[in-house]
Amino acid sequence: MSGQALFDRRMRALTYSPDLADIRFGCGLSPVLAPPRDAQALLDGVLGPDTMAGRFPIESFETFNTRVQGLRDARAALRKAGTQETRKARREVIRKISRAANNARADWAARTLLRWTHTETGFRERLVAFWADHFTTVGKSALLRYANSAFVESAIRPHVGGTFPEMLIAATTHPVMLDYLDQTASVGPNSPAAARRERLSGMNENLAREVMELHTLGVDGPYTQQDVREFAELLTGLTYRPDRGLAYLQGWAEPGAETVLGKTYGAEPRLAHIHEALTDLALHPSTADHIARKLAVHFVNDDPDPDLVAHLSARYRASGGDLPQVYAALLEHPAAWAPRLSKVKPPLDFMGSALRALGVAEAAVSGLDFPAFRLTFFVPMSLMGQPWKSPSGPDGWPEEEAAWITPQSLSARLRWAMAVPQTLCDGLPDPRDFVGQALGGFATEPVRFAASAAESRSEAIGLVLCSPAFQRR
Repeated sequence: MSGQALFDRRMRALTYSPDLADIRFGCGLSPVLAPPRDAQALLDGVLGPDTMAGRFPIESFETFNTRVQGLRDARAALRKAGTQETRKARREVIRKISRAANNARADWAARTLLRWTHTETGFRERLVAFWADHFTTVGKSALLRYANSAFVESAIRPHVGGTFPEMLIAATTHPVMLDYLDQTASVGPNSPAAARRERLSGMNENLAREVMELHTLGVDGPYTQQDVREFAELLTGLTYRPDRGLAYLQGWAEPGAETVLGKTYGAEPRLAHIHEALTDLALHPSTADHIARKLAVHFVNDDPDPDLVAHLSARYRASGGDLPQVYAALLEHPAAWAPRLSKVKPPLDFMGSALRALGVAEAAVSGLDFPAFRLTFFVPMSLMGQPWKSPSGPDGWPEEEAAWITPQSLSARLRWAMAVPQTLCDGLPDPRDFVGQALGGFATEPVRFAASAAESRSEAIGLVLCSPAFQRR
């Protein structure tokens, strides 16, 4: 029996819930967009045309890199400027480039929220968010600290319907990841560059360690400190140059063969050997287990059914990390369709699903200038505990309920839910109708009563958005 036929048979044995599909695996219910008709539609949305990327485009890194090049050129011009007046003009050019990149963050955040609001393929948006968190990056140098969205657009989004080895290579070798994990200046201790005593900082193990610990094998994976060191030696030479993008500098690479998890990679340093090692890590059984558990935790439960995790891991190994097949394994397992909503939505998910439930128009979000967008979204997100694109470490945002259900976070959610919808909507919906359009079959009588008894529409809408049923997926 083919994989597709087996998927169809298993799905027929389950009770499919459109409302649950849109809430748990999508971006929430919408008053104008129907939930996916079946699980196949969920999968087709991942593999079909990426309509949201076309409708709400976000800069690719290739485009963003022209900003980096412009800043580099402006700084070079400043160093050559002779008169005080010329130097003042050059500094203003540098400030304008930096301000433009900073302000662009609001535009990219707005487009991210609008994708959630208007998508008919919510599972794709959720997967993009999941993998972007799995490969957390926060640029450090110059403009790269604003390049997180461009990283996702170039290294993550194109690969959500592909294979994990492809995504791992794209993410690991991306300039923003190299910058974040201090790989750009990592040089082999016995390399020609080190022998010449160039002004370099030596070898850095951050990227090697995080690839093994966070991105592939897991924190309890079968690797040693020696594996980390040899992998770090293999990665030397991998760097970024604004005028070239990703670069491999042979003179920086550690000479000789490197052995990682018992396999030896070529004596002559090559970028191809790095790709080979990353592919081997991606296909390791421990990586299958690690990815399987993370998917189950993210989409289903903080303490997922062991059989669900085993099912995902088996499909990962059997398919060679083919992600659509792993997603199919998730959707066909009974544990994935448990009717109880048990996962708390992080702030970005909460805001995105709220805009979607309200049917907020594109112009209401895209029309906000930077100060207004900051007050409407960036500041509340920070108060809720999730500042935009700024997790505290490379392990990304927490999944545990306790991380998001705190007095401060709940207070910030309530204030946002009471105040913001009326500023974005051209007339708030009737609360009695809104309960159904926001919660579907998960609407409860206490929520219906609270909405109907509220003193104002804004209060009623806020109560629905802050109800336990809406806060969870």
